[in-house]
Formats: sequence, C-alpha cells, structure tokens
Amino acid sequence: MKKTSILFLMTLISVVASAQQVLKLWPDGAPNSNGDAADQAELTVFLPNQKRATGRAVVICPGGAYAKLAFQHEGTDWADFFTQQGIAAFVLKYRLPHGKHQVPVSDAEQALRLVRSNAKAWHLKTDQVGIMGFSAGGHLASTVATHSKGMAKPDFQILFYPVITMEPSFTHKGSMTNLLGEKPSKKDIQLFSNDRHVTRATPRAFVALSDDDTGVLPMNGVNYYMECYRHDVPCTLHVYPTGGHGWGYRSSFDFHLEMLQELRGWLKSF
Repeated sequence: MKKTSILFLMTLISVVASAQQVLKLWPDGAPNSNGDAADQAELTVFLPNQKRATGRAVVICPGGAYAKLAFQHEGTDWADFFTQQGIAAFVLKYRLPHGKHQVPVSDAEQALRLVRSNAKAWHLKTDQVGIMGFSAGGHLASTVATHSKGMAKPDFQILFYPVITMEPSFTHKGSMTNLLGEKPSKKDIQLFSNDRHVTRATPRAFVALSDDDTGVLPMNGVNYYMECYRHDVPCTLHVYPTGGHGWGYRSSFDFHLEMLQELRGWLKSF
C-alpha cells in the first residue's frame, strides 16, 4: 500500500509539472527597453485536462504598483481555479516600466497574441481569450481592454481592486509614478485614465473590490463600472464591505468563497 501511495504521488507530481510551461515572451529580443536587461517577460502556461477544456483562456496580470509583481496570490494561485473549469490560465510576468509605459503594455499585448497564435496546439478558441488583473495589474488589463486592437484585444476582462485612473486625486500615486515617471504629462494622464476610453467595443467586465480599500480608492473600479454601463458594455461590480487591498486568492479574505462563487457564475453567464 505504501509503495502504491508513493507511486501515485510521483505520478500526480509528474502530471502537475507537465501541465506547466514557462515561455519567454520575446525570444528574439524585447521592444521598448526599460533599461534592465535582467528583467525578462515570461508567460507561465496552465492547461486544463483536454476532456474538460472549454477552449476559453485568460491571461493573468499580477499587481504590485508597477514596482514588483505579486506573482503567487495574484498569479499562479489562480491557475487551479480556472483549469478546474476547463479554462486555460496564462500568468504573465511582465517587465516593470521604470517610467516607460510602453514596456508592460507591449508585454500584455504580446501575451494575448501568443495565446491566440497557439490556439490550435493548446485547444483554445481565439474569440474566447480574456485578461485578468489585480491593482496595477488591473490597470494594465484595463489599458489593453480599452486601447488595444486585433489579436491583442481581449474578449473579456476581470479586474480586482484595479487602478483605473491616472488623475492625481484618485489614482494610486506609486503606480502612476512608476508607470509614467515623476512628472507625467497631461496627455499621458488622460491617455492612461482608462475610464475615459470605454466605448461600446470595450469587452465585458467583472470588477471586484473592497469598500474599505485605502490603497486604491474604490472610485477607480466604480467609475469604470459606470462608464461601462453608460456605453452599454456588460459589466458586473462586486463591492465587499471589508478586505482592504491586495487579497487576491488568499483564503484569509473574509469573502473569499463568495468571490469565487460569483466569479465562477459570471464566467458561466456568457
């Protein structure tokens, strides 16, 4: 019995390991250098069992104020949640901007292109590729959702306590400085205030945040919801009474199970 258990465990570890693949996003060299040659963009691949696969995929952008990446609880910890529903998950390690906003945006766009380019090999549907982001990663996700075109445009977006605006009164100042530099121009502030760029062509959205979030003011996500509503973009907004900022997939978040159930229900709704 002991040998059988060990063999099963080794087989399980092998299956889990084979379900992951880390790909360099720019194998031939990245555009829009941030000045840090060691900072390389990567995409970690989690594919569901083929019998369960729905053809849907999501690219996940962890947060971290554009200064670091919360790669586990806002990234890889989500993989099982999606693959159990037959959804492929791709966790993006995007390069940090250091004041050069083109850097993370080009990485997120390339991740979407890469997923769609490999749709046949990964058993995906090219019109079922979404993007998910947390905090500053939510800003990156909503930037791509409102600005990008063609193969780089997502089909749906999932935003958790997102930074949306770059307006100094409501933005997260650390994220703004790291993305746009110490003295951003009015043009860049307007360009990356994503609530201003919602149109009828913006993909449907799921927005979740906490009412007591003092890190990124709830008005970011609420204003985004209002603009989606105003432009007839299907959008659902979940405001939890407590939780603060940065809970991601942590089970210590009081509304963790409710949040998962609501997200699961939303994904089944279209």
